Amino acid sequence: MSLEEKVGQMIQGDILSVRPEDLRRYPLGSILAGGSSPPLDAPDRSPAGPWIDTARAFRAVSLERRGDHEPIPVMFGIDAVHGNNNVVGATIFPHNIGLGAANDPKLIRRIGEATAVETAAAGFDWAFGPTLAVPQNDGWGRAYEGYSEDPDLVRRYAGEMVTGLQGEPGLRGPLQRGRVAASAKHFLGDGGTEGGVDQGDNRASEEQLVRVHNAGYPKAIEAGAMTVMASFSSWQGVKMHGNRSLLTDVLKGRMGFDGFVVGDWNGHGQVPGCTPTDCAAAFNAGLDMAMAPDSWKGLYENTLAQARSGAIPIARIDDAVRRILRVKHRLGLFDPARPFEGRTELIGAPEHRALAREAVRKTLVLLKNNGGVLPIRPDAKVLVAGPGADDVGMQSGGWTLSWQGTGNRRSDFPNAQSIYEGLREALQAGGGRAELSVAGEFTERPDVAVVVFGEAPYAEFLGDVQTLEHQPGDKRDLALLKKLKAQGIPVVSVFLSGRPLWVNPELNASDAFVAAWWPGSEGGGIADVLVAGRDGKPRHDFQGRLSFSWPRTAAQLELNKGQPGYDPLFPLGYGLTYASRDTVPALPEISGVNAATTNAGNYYLNGRTPPPWRMVLREGGRTVAVETNAAASASGALSLRAVDAAGRQEGGRQLRWSGQREASVAIVGGPEAKPLDLERQANGDVSLQLQYRVDAAPQGKVTMALGCGPACRPVDVTSLLAAAPAGEWRTAKIRLACFRSAPDAKLAGILEPFALSADAPLQLSIAEVRLMADPSGATCPDRTEGK
Repeated sequence: MSLEEKVGQMIQGDILSVRPEDLRRYPLGSILAGGSSPPLDAPDRSPAGPWIDTARAFRAVSLERRGDHEPIPVMFGIDAVHGNNNVVGATIFPHNIGLGAANDPKLIRRIGEATAVETAAAGFDWAFGPTLAVPQNDGWGRAYEGYSEDPDLVRRYAGEMVTGLQGEPGLRGPLQRGRVAASAKHFLGDGGTEGGVDQGDNRASEEQLVRVHNAGYPKAIEAGAMTVMASFSSWQGVKMHGNRSLLTDVLKGRMGFDGFVVGDWNGHGQVPGCTPTDCAAAFNAGLDMAMAPDSWKGLYENTLAQARSGAIPIARIDDAVRRILRVKHRLGLFDPARPFEGRTELIGAPEHRALAREAVRKTLVLLKNNGGVLPIRPDAKVLVAGPGADDVGMQSGGWTLSWQGTGNRRSDFPNAQSIYEGLREALQAGGGRAELSVAGEFTERPDVAVVVFGEAPYAEFLGDVQTLEHQPGDKRDLALLKKLKAQGIPVVSVFLSGRPLWVNPELNASDAFVAAWWPGSEGGGIADVLVAGRDGKPRHDFQGRLSFSWPRTAAQLELNKGQPGYDPLFPLGYGLTYASRDTVPALPEISGVNAATTNAGNYYLNGRTPPPWRMVLREGGRTVAVETNAAASASGALSLRAVDAAGRQEGGRQLRWSGQREASVAIVGGPEAKPLDLERQANGDVSLQLQYRVDAAPQGKVTMALGCGPACRPVDVTSLLAAAPAGEWRTAKIRLACFRSAPDAKLAGILEPFALSADAPLQLSIAEVRLMADPSGATCPDRTEGK
C-alpha cells in the first residue's frame, strides 16, 4: 500500500460532507452517517432503499482498482444503538436504561442479533454500540445509553450484546451471516464525569476507574469486539483521545485488544494542541481511525504530511492500518457477497417487532399500585391521555431517526404502534374501549385514565440537566393528573424518561405509576402488562426492576448503591409485581432544587417567561418596561399585549412597533440567572427557535441578537418576516452559529438569549422562544452558511 492509502484508512468522513467520487482522490477507510445525516440525494428520514443505494455507491468507488493490490472496501458505520434507529420502518428497541431493568442477558443477545440483521439489510457494516458506560450521575444527558449504575449488570450484558451483533468469536465472514461489527464505547469513564457534564473530566481513582467504569470492556473484548470507540471525556484531566497510557498500554497491551480504536465526532480536535484537521498526538496515543465527519479532507492532508515528516512514525501508521484491515477481513468486507443487503423484508420484520414487544414487557417497572387499580379490566372504558399517549417519537426517545430524536412525525414510523394504539387493541379484544384525548377530555366518564407523559427526547450534552425535577417551573403534566384525580377518576401514570426523575408530586397524584423508560416502537408491550385477560387475571406480570436508583429529592443527581449516605426513594432493584401488597404513602413535594437556576434553554413558552428569565422592552438600549401583567409599553415606540396562541388562551404576546424610534423586546436573566455558555450547542448545530405570526409586515430593518458582547453579531431577519404570510403562525430556526461575529468567536457569558429590534412599523406575535436541537430547516436568514 502507498502511504496515501495507509493514511486514508485511518480517517472516517461523514456522508453529509463526503461524496463517493471523493474516494478516488482521498482513499478514506470508512464513512459514517451521523445522527441527522441523510443518505445520498434523499431525505434524512428515509426507508432502507436510499441507504442501500448510498452504501453501494461508496463501496463501488472504493473497489475501483487504482494500485497494484486488491482494492480495499470502505467500511460504513451507523449509530444503531437501539435497533437500526436511523432507518424509517426499522424496529426500535427500548433504550439501554430500560433493557437494564429487564435484567436478562439472553434477551440482550437476541436484540443484538435482530439489530445486526436489520443493520446489514440496510447496507451498513458497523454499529456504534454497545455503550458500556456506567452512569454515576443521572443528570448526564447520555444516562439512558447505560444499562445500569451497577457495574456488575453492565459486565453481564457487555459480551452478550457484542456476540449478538457480531456472532460468536471466530465466526468467519459475519457480514455474510447477517452480523455487523460492534464498537464498545466510550473508552473510558464517560459515565463518571464531574457533575455529569458530557465530554467532561472523570476524576475517579484508578481503582474506581477499573472497578466501575471498565467493568464491561473485558467481556466485550473476550466476545471479540472488533472496534472500541474512544470517549470525548478525560480521565484526571487527560483527554481520552490523547491518552496513550489507556489506549495503547492498557487497552491494546494489558487487555489484549487486537481490533482498532476509532474516535468520536471530531473528538481528536479536543486534544490539547490539536484541531479537527490536525492531530498527530491522537494517532501517536493509539487512535487508529479518527472520526472526522466534516474535517476529513484537512485531516487527511495534514496527517499525510506528518507521516512523511516522521511526526507520526511509520510503525504507528502500519500498526493502525493492520488493525483496520484485520477487522475488515474478519468482518467479511473483502468477500463481495452481500446476502443480507437489500433484504428489506427483514427491516421491521414481525419476529423482530415481537422481540421488541417482549423487551418492552420485561422493562416496565411498577413503582406504585395503591388500591390495586392495575391490571385494568379488559371490558373497561379507558381514557388515554397525556402528550406521550399517541406519539411514537416521544416513546422512542433520542437517537431515533435524528440525533436528538426530535422533529419526527407519525408517518416516520410505519411499522410501529403507539401506546394508545396498543391499549385500544387490547381493550377492543376484551370488550372494552379506549378514548384518546391528550388534554384529558372525555365524552363518557371513564372507569380509569391512563396518562402517558414524561421527558421529550434528547441526546448527548443537550440532555444534561442540573435538577432531576420533572418539568421544573412548568408543571403541565402534574396539572393534567390533578384534573383527572379531582373528578374522582382512578389515574394510572405511564412515565416515559431517559433517567429516574424526581416525580413526587406526580406519584402523589397517581393511583398507579409505571416507569416505562423510552420503550421504542412497540407500544403494545405496555398494554400486554397493564390490561388483564378475559379472565380478569394479568396476561403478563411486571418483571422490571430498577437498574438505576430512584431519587428522593431532585438534588440527588449522584445516587448509586454503595455510596456514603445512599438514601433513595426506591433503591436499585426495586419493582412491584401484581402479587405485591406494598403501598406508597403520600410523599413530600419539596424538590430541594431551585428550578430557576436550571433553565438554560426555555425562554418563552405557554404564555410566560419561565424563571430565571423575564421579558423587557427597550428604547435606545435602555430598559423602559418589564412585562409583569401581559401588557407593557415603551413610551409609544413599542407596546406589548397578550394574545391567544398555540391553542392556549393568552399563550402569546403581540408586539407593535410604531416606528417613532428604534426599540426592542428582549429576554434577559433575572437575579438568579447564571451566564449561559452556548458554545457546545452552537458546535452541535442547535438553533434558537422562534414561533411567530406576522400581523403587519415590517417596513424597515429587523434584527435578532444574542447578548454576548463583541463575540456576537445581530442577524438580519427582515426578509424572513417580510416573506411570512400575514396572520399565519410559523416557526423559524436560526442556528446559534449564525450569531458568531467570527468563526472562532465563543458564544459564552450570555445573560440575554434573545432580542428583537426594529426602527420602523412592525406588528408581530410570538408564541415560543427556546433552543431547539433538531437541525432540520435551520438557517442563517442573512447569509448562506452559519459557520
